[in-house]
Amino acid sequence: MRTLACRQTSLDRLATYADRIERDLRHNILPFWIQHVVNRPESTFHGELSNTLKLDPTVERGALLSSRILWTYSEALRTYGDDTYRDMADFAYAELTRLYSDRWHGGFFWSIHANGTPHQTRKQVYGQAFAIYALSSYHRATGNNDALATAIETFHLLETRTRDLEHRGYIEALGHNWTPIDDVRLSLIDLNAPKSQNTHLHIMEAYTALLEVWPDPALKKSLVDLMEVMLEAILDDTGCHLGLFFTKDWKPFNDTISYGHDIEAAWLLTQAAERLGDKFLLERIRQIAVKIAEATLRGAIDEDGALFYEGNPREGVINSNKEWWPQAEAIVGFLNAYQISGDERFLETAYRVWDFIETRLIDHEYGEWYRATDRTGSVIASEAKVSFWKCPYHNARAGLEATARLRAIAERTRTQNLNI
Repeated sequence: MRTLACRQTSLDRLATYADRIERDLRHNILPFWIQHVVNRPESTFHGELSNTLKLDPTVERGALLSSRILWTYSEALRTYGDDTYRDMADFAYAELTRLYSDRWHGGFFWSIHANGTPHQTRKQVYGQAFAIYALSSYHRATGNNDALATAIETFHLLETRTRDLEHRGYIEALGHNWTPIDDVRLSLIDLNAPKSQNTHLHIMEAYTALLEVWPDPALKKSLVDLMEVMLEAILDDTGCHLGLFFTKDWKPFNDTISYGHDIEAAWLLTQAAERLGDKFLLERIRQIAVKIAEATLRGAIDEDGALFYEGNPREGVINSNKEWWPQAEAIVGFLNAYQISGDERFLETAYRVWDFIETRLIDHEYGEWYRATDRTGSVIASEAKVSFWKCPYHNARAGLEATARLRAIAERTRTQNLNI
């Protein structure tokens, strides 16, 4: 009887957290972007809003923001079937393809000026990956075949223009006409390195999504090859962390650890292996995912439940800020580790991360989430709520994934109760 009572308590907590997370998704995150970020007179999105919703109409706007909005509302539409989400997805698709598509050389520009003309016209591979990711999801949600055709075309461009056949993997960026450039940095805070974990992680994510709607043998082979690169070149010798920046032949530039990327990679690798359907690869990946989650739990979770930003093997935590996206990825990554291992510590950690988000990151006055807090949990007010990088992709995805996973765990627990 005590076991049944404990399981009922567990069921109640699972349901409560699923409801809290879904409520934030549907009544905070998703409405916010529709109400405050859509610029209907210009048929585009606003590029920057402060925490108090002050608009800066002069900033450059990125294809990344549009792609991530497109992915978010396509997945929301697929999950909930709400026509409001369909309208937002259609709007984002039209904006992305109208303003960022390079009709001469293919692919997507990195950014545009405030007036809508091309600004940074280089082909950032990270940006191409997110276009594939979003277009694949939009096709899956709506059946739009033009979107699928563009995703496939962009996949072929990455394979023919950016894949390194000698050393494996993909280079970071090329010019507008797919020729080499000197500065390939993803952002000003990144190293000017030929290859990065971040770009490869999101190509993998994109190819996984494309494979769902286009089960092409060449795509499948590319995804397998990419996962081998992730495991053999990017995952470090401990098997607990992923390197960040590399030379063309995969020598690491430093030993900095991005805790958010580690825990995000753990569940995205699992998802990719599940999509491929290789049981031996999946078992290997599951073991790695749990190992990464264990290392993250030991070395990167603060007393308040939040995930620190960066560290290294010598000093431990070197950046104790608590940004929105690592918290979002931590919830999913720890739930994934719990689903694999059954280790209750991972489930409890996911709960604690959500508690931190709910009390410190969600803006209960103006809506959405703040970008970051400092070590004490105080909001870093200078960071914009909507920007080139601050978008609904991480936290909306966490809402969708965590809700589904918590309810799947609850259903499994109910089944176990019935079998006692």
